[in-house]
Amino acid sequence: MTYQDCLDYLYQQLPMYQRIGNAAFKKSLDNIIALCEALGQPQHQFKTIHVAGTNGKGSSSHMLAAVLQQSGYKTGLYTSPHLKSFTERVKINGQELPQGYLIDFVEQNKNLFESIKPSFFEMTVALAFKYFADEQVDIAVIEVGLGGRLDSTNIITPEVSLITNIGYDHQALLGDTIAAIAAEKAGIIKPKVPAVISTKQPEAEEVFIGKAKEEAAPLYFATDTFKVELTEGNLNRQVFQVYSNNNLYLSNLEIDLTGIYQKYNLPGVLKTLALLQEKGYAVTEETLRSGLAHAKELTGLKGRWQKLNDTPLTLCDTGHNEDGIKQIVAQLAALQPKHVHMVFGAVNDKDITKVLQLLPQNYTYYFCQAAIPRALPVEDLAAKAQSIGLHGNVYTTVADAIKAAKANAATDEVIFIGGSTFVVAEIEEL
Repeated sequence: MTYQDCLDYLYQQLPMYQRIGNAAFKKSLDNIIALCEALGQPQHQFKTIHVAGTNGKGSSSHMLAAVLQQSGYKTGLYTSPHLKSFTERVKINGQELPQGYLIDFVEQNKNLFESIKPSFFEMTVALAFKYFADEQVDIAVIEVGLGGRLDSTNIITPEVSLITNIGYDHQALLGDTIAAIAAEKAGIIKPKVPAVISTKQPEAEEVFIGKAKEEAAPLYFATDTFKVELTEGNLNRQVFQVYSNNNLYLSNLEIDLTGIYQKYNLPGVLKTLALLQEKGYAVTEETLRSGLAHAKELTGLKGRWQKLNDTPLTLCDTGHNEDGIKQIVAQLAALQPKHVHMVFGAVNDKDITKVLQLLPQNYTYYFCQAAIPRALPVEDLAAKAQSIGLHGNVYTTVADAIKAAKANAATDEVIFIGGSTFVVAEIEEL
């Protein structure tokens, strides 16, 4: 098999959430348990940190991996979905999974897949666990795909479980209240394993307290310990004063992830690292600072409030649910732009109305459709947008929409590309 043959096989044979949506989500851990049993239980052969949440789990995972890497640990990182290439999902010390390893894994286990019939995601999780075990990583940061309780990653026993912000996303699968969604995320809390909650949210708080009690798991709300104050921020970095129990803990802590929502992620990351230090991990102030200051470079993180061009200023972000879009609109407003040209696309398995209602009516919109079966047809998107006062032209591809925005935007205006991870994935310069 060539690498492309291998990808074609995986995309054609296995139900893939990225492409088809909810139908690919398995409400059971049976397949991943069977796969990992056949592979010799690789998930128990290395240490892990488990990260769930609606928004912020990807950024938090990358920050943790960067600090552990800088602290001298051979660090695995499993995230999803990928933006450009499948191998981005599985990394060790920032290096993507070798294509040859994927080919060998698929060739050797084809019969296993045909008997178990896993989803694309289940196969990918098993692959990541096997690769990390084969490569003998010291620790791996494992990001939940969707939810937590029934997510395929939820067969590990981590050193620490981290749950970031809870918001509305995937309600059809996870429930339509913050408490119901939090209960799914709380499913990653394991017996006696410390659990960190990044932000205190009234509707979710009791859910976490109840689940932690049930599992006899020490529970920490990160903001009870750490307060962070943004003192400087631009499109390349942010600087925070960090207080621990109201005393200055880290002065001028620099991070290279620039979205304003990082202030919600940072307390959870710091609390998780503090718990790892208590367990004997050699994370020092120096390695913490250098990891956070160079997280994007160390881990290859893309698509989070990323600057693509200076003139006109062109930005992209994968935020796609209500909380994510609120943050994006606030960040765009903070730039005080003369005018915003927004390239926007969405998926078809979520109610987009609430997201569209958050978008300013004075932007110029370039509605588009990503090249995946799950994309919301652009005519439907434009009609829904128009019904709430958003106006713009329709483009059948992301590339055409970006081209039009570039042609129309003056050098002192701003172009923003987003609405869906899959729209960001099709940006050529990424």
